[in-house]
Amino acid sequence: MALASDPPKAGFRLSMLIYDTRFRSITIQIVVLLLFLAGLVWLLNNAYVNLEAKGKDFNFSFLWTRAGYDLAQTLIPYSNDDTHLRALVIGLLNTLLVSFLGCILATVLGTIIGVLRLSQNWLVARIMTVYVETFRNIPLLLWILLMGTILAETRPVPKDFRLTEAMKAAGEEPKASMWFFDSVAVTNRGTNLPAPAFDHSLGVVDIGWNLPVSLNALAILAVMSASFWGWRRFIARAKAVQEATGTRPTTWWPSLLILFAPISALLYGLGFHLDYPQITRFDFTGGFQMLHSFTALLIALTLYTAAFIAEIVRAGIQAISKGQTEAAYALGLRPGRTMSLVILPQALRVIVPPLISQFLNLTKNSSLAIAVSYMDLRGTLGGITLNQTGRELECMMLMMGIYLTISLTISSLMNLYNKSIKLKER
Repeated sequence: MALASDPPKAGFRLSMLIYDTRFRSITIQIVVLLLFLAGLVWLLNNAYVNLEAKGKDFNFSFLWTRAGYDLAQTLIPYSNDDTHLRALVIGLLNTLLVSFLGCILATVLGTIIGVLRLSQNWLVARIMTVYVETFRNIPLLLWILLMGTILAETRPVPKDFRLTEAMKAAGEEPKASMWFFDSVAVTNRGTNLPAPAFDHSLGVVDIGWNLPVSLNALAILAVMSASFWGWRRFIARAKAVQEATGTRPTTWWPSLLILFAPISALLYGLGFHLDYPQITRFDFTGGFQMLHSFTALLIALTLYTAAFIAEIVRAGIQAISKGQTEAAYALGLRPGRTMSLVILPQALRVIVPPLISQFLNLTKNSSLAIAVSYMDLRGTLGGITLNQTGRELECMMLMMGIYLTISLTISSLMNLYNKSIKLKER
């Protein structure tokens, strides 16, 4: 009696890499990867051949040579005898400063404008619409140049603030006057502001690479952090008491005491006071000066990016069902409390993802600072250092890597925040 047997399995054939669906996707991925690697090898070889033809090599030793140029705004000590690496760090810190402040200010302003665009007041809504359409449809570079021109051309020179003896005798007043009880002077060079000073300073400590750290700042930061931690614990305890007894303890004056009493005591002990700017023969002394290049860039970045954030906020709010608003009104909540407690917290899930892109755009757009001579990363590493050393490829690759690192860091932090506010399924 003959028994049926399983048909013999077909052996592997090369044609199966193309026609068999089990292998086709892997084949395509391997081919694409090989093409990418081949293109990368060709680019690197092409760069090597061209550099060799010009008698150049590829190294970053220029970072440890003397920079030889001065910088107007520095967050850490710097002189023209320092290295190009330190100039790079100065530019990076300036970029991070304007980007950090710009993101905060643009978010606050954009949120306010986005909410006002939905106002029932026709005039307010139309004004906000004009703002959004005006700022987002004109190139950012033009706004930066406009702000720089306004600040430089419309403000008086420092000598206009000086009151001479002859003017006193004649009963005349200086051409320009300081603002806020003679504490702030805005000239065509910059804005002179009061600077914090201490009669009993704790001094500074050098942590290496000529980086002095103020012990006063560390003490203030430590006390403020401890006060905030204590306040959070106090509020948590008040909530626990409320949940257990139904009665919420008084929290407003203990909160003020916890938050402000320790830092006030520390400042008093350190002899804190303000060093006000004073006009001399040619310029102001005392206080500190905020350059117009920084101010113009910060204002332009804030106003420009806020227009885009306003549209994101408006779209996020409109994505929330009107039933949420109606339910809040039915519970007796006022429109302001409804927006802050009900609508915006839910809208954040829609707002945050596109908001990340705007933060990245603002950070990258800060490279336009060269238009007003603000020495950021583009102005130092990608400007003066590049021209002095002739290391175009190295400088460009460093800049690209630094901007990429900053962008990925911002994106990662915002994605973590986005995960923390997303809906939790049970």
